[in-house]
Amino acid sequence: MNMKLFGLNEIPLVKKGDNIPDLIISALKKQNINFKNQDIVLIAETLISKAEGNIINLKDINPSEKAISIAKKSKKDPALVEAILGESNEIIAIGSDFIISETKHGFVCANAGIDESNVDESLATPLPKNPDKSADEIRKSLENHFEKEFAVIITDTQGRAFRNGAVGVAIGCSGISPIWERAGEKDLYGRELQTTEIAIADELAGAASLLMGQANEGIPVVIVRGFSSFNHLKNQNDEIFKLLRPKEFDVFRK
Repeated sequence: MNMKLFGLNEIPLVKKGDNIPDLIISALKKQNINFKNQDIVLIAETLISKAEGNIINLKDINPSEKAISIAKKSKKDPALVEAILGESNEIIAIGSDFIISETKHGFVCANAGIDESNVDESLATPLPKNPDKSADEIRKSLENHFEKEFAVIITDTQGRAFRNGAVGVAIGCSGISPIWERAGEKDLYGRELQTTEIAIADELAGAASLLMGQANEGIPVVIVRGFSSFNHLKNQNDEIFKLLRPKEFDVFRK
């Protein structure tokens, strides 16, 4: 398999109401890149939240007593903690410099996925309200424009249990299954795989993150071309929640 990645660096700073497909189409023209059938478009979640007006002004927040108490333990701004509480179903762990929570979507991550980078002072962007829906709308718009078949993945950067550092992960998808179930296939020695599941949307998000970066790279959209299993995994009905382990099977939260 020969897979290529293209980063779009001609996407301007996004504001509420901007049309993401139009921005992608414009960037493609400026960079002289043509979409090909079965390209996969990976988009940073901050871009989606900004365009959808999903922005928090921390100056407008009046922290509760609970937020103030958690802020003391975590050494975080009480207003940010209140925002985290508002975006969470459950606070799972509090450390000297972190808060792990389950977001309203069901994701378990730091600070409920709220991002303070690449926005103006005192502003923060929570995760998109419905990343799957956002991905689906963008995919359909691009497919209608180019008359080709695509997949769209919304990405975030998150940490992982027992490992230092953050990686790109998928928080929304459309046109592709987020999980590749390979049980029943054979390994190199002819043994049948029993329970192998591949978090393929996360793997693609991690690859795109190499180009997106975490600072001032200015590449919020990456195109993956040549993914040989596109036909096998294409799916317009699957949701990102297939990646989430049900709480009753999460041995670390029992």
